[in-house]
Amino acid sequence: MQTPSIHISIRDQTLTLRGLPGRAGEASRVFPVSTSLFGLGTQEGSFKTPLGRFEISKKIGAGAPLGAVFKSRVPTGETGDPSNPEDLVQTRILWLHGLDPENGNTLERYIYIHGTNHEEQLGTAASHGCIRMRNADVAELYELINEGTPVSIQP
Repeated sequence: MQTPSIHISIRDQTLTLRGLPGRAGEASRVFPVSTSLFGLGTQEGSFKTPLGRFEISKKIGAGAPLGAVFKSRVPTGETGDPSNPEDLVQTRILWLHGLDPENGNTLERYIYIHGTNHEEQLGTAASHGCIRMRNADVAELYELINEGTPVSIQP
């Protein structure tokens, strides 16, 4: 049985989930995403999206309502507002762990795949380093994958 894997294209601003049961080798789901407004990189404090090989280190937010806001990975009890200019972390958190020497600091940089209050920006580079998704999409993805799922982020 094939293990699901996630492939993120910076150029296309998409996240592709492959390897779901019964769909071996083909794209099972394709979601629009938003990667960093500040470009690509691994420097601490740069707000850039890293490239390379990763895995889902931790899944956070099971059962939280769509739009739930998280601060320091803890739900605040609030729901995100699209008029808030802040880059909110919403709905679910899929925390990335870098597997390559050049992206080994990804966990410490708190780079996640997460929901957003700026769904209208999906398809464009607009985040502060993380991979933003629609809240309904990240909730769906959360249920389809496990901790340890491989992730590839490519230009």
